[in-house]
Amino acid sequence: MIKNISNLGDAALYCDFGGEVNKEINTEVIKYFKSIKEENIPGINNLTPSYNKLIISFDLKKTDYKNLKKIIENFDINTYEDLKSKKVEIPICCDESLGLDIKRLEKILNTDREKIYENFFKINFFCYMTGFIAGMPFLGDLDINMRVKRLETPRVKVPKGSVGITEQFANIYTFESPGGWNIIGNTPLSIFDKTKETDPNLINPGDTVVFKNITKDQFQNYNE
Repeated sequence: MIKNISNLGDAALYCDFGGEVNKEINTEVIKYFKSIKEENIPGINNLTPSYNKLIISFDLKKTDYKNLKKIIENFDINTYEDLKSKKVEIPICCDESLGLDIKRLEKILNTDREKIYENFFKINFFCYMTGFIAGMPFLGDLDINMRVKRLETPRVKVPKGSVGITEQFANIYTFESPGGWNIIGNTPLSIFDKTKETDPNLINPGDTVVFKNITKDQFQNYNE
């Protein structure tokens, strides 16, 4: 549940669900995010969920902080139990030419790449949030023995489709972008489609993601 609601600037509510980052708290964030979005509350013009926070932006011409705070405090999410989440399978090629940081990870984790990939592919990832780059999913949770820090010097360009790991999360770069995640492979699948106006994200908060290993030939000849 929401622990605290406060002002964020002139036209936003900052809903704090606590300081921990885990699936249970994030599920609560997602419930509020999806149910408030579905309710179409007058004045709300944007909802931004994160691991354990929810920012609700509003139009000052249609509502105000005091009124909206009261609505959210009395909001009953128990009537919105169905998160309408889905399971998404993502093909990933782990050829060394695409797994840019696998040698580095072998040294840091003191294990071989076969074990790293074995651990990675057995996880049912939970999408905590999307952001940073449009549609980029933040997927938890990696085994504690798989957790590493970001690169000390981020890359200027990370190829589109790159799959990276950092701390307890995995992610997928939806566009070429600067970044410091540890890249272990690449997917030929489009995770974000800007031509779709209603739902351009293949993966949304609350979804479950599993990765499927494919060969380099399959990667190069992949047809969605």
